[in-house]
Amino acid sequence: MLIAADKFKGSLTAVQVAERVAAGLRRVAPRVEVEALPVADGGDGTVAAAVAAGFERREVRVTGPLGDEVSAAYALRDGTAVVEMAEASGLQRLPDGVFAPLTATTYGSGELIRTALDAGARTIVFGVGGSATTDGGAGMLAALGARFLDADGEPVAPGGGGLRGLASADLSGLDARLADVDVVLASDVDNPLTGPTGAPAVYGPQKGASPEDVATLDAALGHYAKVLEKTVGPRAAEYAQSPGAGAAGGIGYGALVGLGASFRPGIEVMLDVLGFAPALERAALVITGEGSLDEQTLHGKAPAGVAAAARAAGKEVVAVCGRLALRPEALGKAGIRRAYALTDVEPDVARCIAEAGPILETVAERIGRDFLV
Repeated sequence: MLIAADKFKGSLTAVQVAERVAAGLRRVAPRVEVEALPVADGGDGTVAAAVAAGFERREVRVTGPLGDEVSAAYALRDGTAVVEMAEASGLQRLPDGVFAPLTATTYGSGELIRTALDAGARTIVFGVGGSATTDGGAGMLAALGARFLDADGEPVAPGGGGLRGLASADLSGLDARLADVDVVLASDVDNPLTGPTGAPAVYGPQKGASPEDVATLDAALGHYAKVLEKTVGPRAAEYAQSPGAGAAGGIGYGALVGLGASFRPGIEVMLDVLGFAPALERAALVITGEGSLDEQTLHGKAPAGVAAAARAAGKEVVAVCGRLALRPEALGKAGIRRAYALTDVEPDVARCIAEAGPILETVAERIGRDFLV
């Protein structure tokens, strides 16, 4: 039995999900062999999943999205670093109710990458998602040695709003070690940088951006790409339309243009990094899941990635979730035989969130009775 589930956001970490499912299964089948491999798709929780898989957790002080200092972690093992931009520049780093759509910076994400380089990383898995920022990765690149200047030759103000005044960009000072490091951009988002499906339009509102802010940010990022085109050539314009460029407020674009990153769906990258394939070989049944199984799940989220890999290996998959919003036929197409929701046990959503652990154990007992007894 392999438990490869993501977090239940706001209730349980991926590690806690695995612990609760295992506990419920063992109530029904005390001798069942359970292997836990918490997973993530590149967004918040990615470092925790890597640590659970045996990576070393390293904590450093970096610049938060508002410019203040925060503690952020990355994970390291055998020359591979897992860096999660949300650790430094995520919504989780903002005080409750505080947003800064025009000024939030990814500078701390660049500092995290630099720290990973200092630690000797030869491969950097850069998980992006859950960002508080829409600065196109300019802050990240600045932390790594790039210069973004206004017409007076002064550094532009932090955040996407500051890019409106960008007159020139100089990437020649980027950390030379990046040329010898394999940077993988791991994301479940394939949006371009700008336009109707770009970073500001689609994700700006959840970061506190008003319609006017969205228009400002979209224009600023478009201008940013044009200035970079003068610096690095036509590929800057091509990357702006590439899948993943719009990830995490456009930090994907900064990674593609400045770090030489290659884009891969986050869950695919993380399954490789976490050692999913050998664990899958040992499993007779796979249990995956996340807080809400819905249409978004089918577009690159962790449970869909786990189910696809398991189906390719001929393994049966069931899912656990807090809330189920997919019909059985959609689950079947995704490779999930059946889904078990907390709301099947406790219809009150507020109680499901507050008491997710015990309820999930009850759900796991049902799985045990259906598949193990």
